[in-house]
Amino acid sequence: MRRNSTPQEIILWSQSKSKQLGYKFRRQYSIGNYIVDFYCPEKNLIIEVDGWQHRKEVCGDYDIKRTRFLNSLGLEVLRFWNDEINRNLDGVISKIVSCLV
Repeated sequence: MRRNSTPQEIILWSQSKSKQLGYKFRRQYSIGNYIVDFYCPEKNLIIEVDGWQHRKEVCGDYDIKRTRFLNSLGLEVLRFWNDEINRNLDGVISKIVSCLV
């Protein structure tokens, strides 16, 4: 899946790899039956980058069920739309940082 990363995932990974945010993130990490985009085990934080395929009419309740499962493990899930990363990367990074402190 790393070979098929979206441009937005690549942008966000470039901001979060090598502890640039102060914590180590893992990319395309498996948790249960799911693969999350980014995972910070030290802070129990998951970051998901969503594109058109995550619209409710396309995926139904899949994302809701998935998030509930991850939350039940004590993990916090942050979701960002591709467009949000394109238009407001600084705001996205600020929100991530606020969840890390």
